[in-house]
Amino acid sequence: MTDSLPMPISVLSRAQKTSILNLVRRAAKTEIMPRFRRLDAKEIAQKTSRLDLVTEADRNAEKMIARGLLRMFPNAVIVGEEAVSENAAVLDKIAGAELCFTIDPVDGTWNFAKGLATFGVIVSALRFGKPVFGLIYDPVMDDVIWGDLGGPAEMTVPTKRVNREVYTSEGGEIADLYGYIPLYMMPLDKRAEMAATLPRFEHVQSLRCSAHQDRMLVQGHVDFVLSTGLTPWDNSAGVVLTGCAGGVARMLDGAEFNAAKTEGYLLCASDEATWTRLRDAFSFLLETPAAPVPIEDSDGDGGEG
Repeated sequence: MTDSLPMPISVLSRAQKTSILNLVRRAAKTEIMPRFRRLDAKEIAQKTSRLDLVTEADRNAEKMIARGLLRMFPNAVIVGEEAVSENAAVLDKIAGAELCFTIDPVDGTWNFAKGLATFGVIVSALRFGKPVFGLIYDPVMDDVIWGDLGGPAEMTVPTKRVNREVYTSEGGEIADLYGYIPLYMMPLDKRAEMAATLPRFEHVQSLRCSAHQDRMLVQGHVDFVLSTGLTPWDNSAGVVLTGCAGGVARMLDGAEFNAAKTEGYLLCASDEATWTRLRDAFSFLLETPAAPVPIEDSDGDGGEG
């Protein structure tokens, strides 16, 4: 199959999306929140470094979500962060899959393991590697930001029946921008040059959590997110939601994001003009391609899960 086939872009009904959200909420209630600030040392393990952690919450939540998705969509390809850490070959299926779901069961695992409430659950749907649906759920507050390609980005609080559209900021000049840059994830030969650009901005930081960085962007609280060490589970939902909220999400070299590729830099910004200014400011990164990060340590949130 190819992306040129005459198939609809939207692949999920409202009922199906609601079922996915309910599944994610059950997994959070059953496997994630009961362990928050209650983890024993034996329930936390290192994958590739002391910054790259996995917990029982990650493993069990992913299994529960994956099982539920396969019951709803028996022919879908499921790409979960923890499953890929054990068998990276599943990534090869993304490009040819008519329907693929990615799962980051606890995005921001380092934060979660240290008792910080900045973590979330990310689920996306892909069509031949192109993100067409994104969901970023906050288990602490029990709310979600979700959307389809071409549709609005919505903030939903299920228990309060709150549902409102969210939008990116108006952007602006470089000196007026607030954003997220993972300096510690930049290639070593680019870190000093990147660090030298930081005073040009109003404010730059990193939350060590792609879920909340993307949520902040699509709600208009920050103006951009620059990511490297790309993974399907960290970045796909944010790409969809940025577009839904009125922003621009492209690779720094101008190419369209595709979850089958993990090399390069992803720049999500509030609007086209701001994206272009940021692209120019970060053009030095393109002088030599970013080396791919090993998949087991390539979280957009810096190896935290």
